[in-house]
Amino acid sequence: MDSIETIREFLGWCSVINIGMLIISTVMLTIMRSWILKIHAKMTGVSEAELPRIYIEYLGNYKILIIIFNVVPYLSLRLMA
Repeated sequence: MDSIETIREFLGWCSVINIGMLIISTVMLTIMRSWILKIHAKMTGVSEAELPRIYIEYLGNYKILIIIFNVVPYLSLRLMA
């Protein structure tokens, strides 16, 4: 990474990829909810009633991490330029 522009471009693409993954995860959990609940309940031994809360925590934590580690540094570098 030679310059600020390279780092900014890297963070921009990281943001795009991570936000895309967040959207895909959200859509998949919404559309195929019952199927995913059954699979994850069997895989982990967690009850199907508890899994929706875990999914919400996962999506919320992932969103916060995207903002902190990708979006904010990208915007900071954009403002510096």
